[in-house]
Amino acid sequence: MSVLVQKPAPDFDAQAVQADGSFKNVKLSDYRGKYVVLFFYPLDFTFVCPTELVSFNDKLGEFEDRDCTVLTASTDSVFSHKGWCDSHDDLKKLKYPMLADTTHNLTKSYGVLKDDAGIAYRGIFLIDPNGVVRWSAVHDLSVGRNVDEVLRVLDALQTDKLCPCNWKKGEQTLN
Repeated sequence: MSVLVQKPAPDFDAQAVQADGSFKNVKLSDYRGKYVVLFFYPLDFTFVCPTELVSFNDKLGEFEDRDCTVLTASTDSVFSHKGWCDSHDDLKKLKYPMLADTTHNLTKSYGVLKDDAGIAYRGIFLIDPNGVVRWSAVHDLSVGRNVDEVLRVLDALQTDKLCPCNWKKGEQTLN
């Protein structure tokens, strides 16, 4: 896997399920001028994945307050995404797009494809308003992410200053 931090984020044009259940093509370039959180998850209809999707949804307002769009993707189809959301009480409330990467081009370009299984690792990328990857992390399939940590890193990046270990919004930055 090649490190993408400080490099232009791979652009994409992918079909996505929208909050209203409709399908629409989404491009990364549509969000130029805003921060973007793009996170990958392995599969629909699994156990850890909905906890992550719901947690990001619960904190969506905090991302929007920071002028940051949330996008998620897996190698499942938009039909699988929609069926999963329609059948899961908490996922019915998702307010951000779910990208379908059935060709695996998106997961390959971000370096998170688990080739032998055709699914995505739990990769996450913070992309700045200029389309540059500023932070990434990849988790094993069995470990969910911490949404508060993503917000903490986003806050740190938005200061444009040096932030020490465990820094939190409102604390002193380094000179």
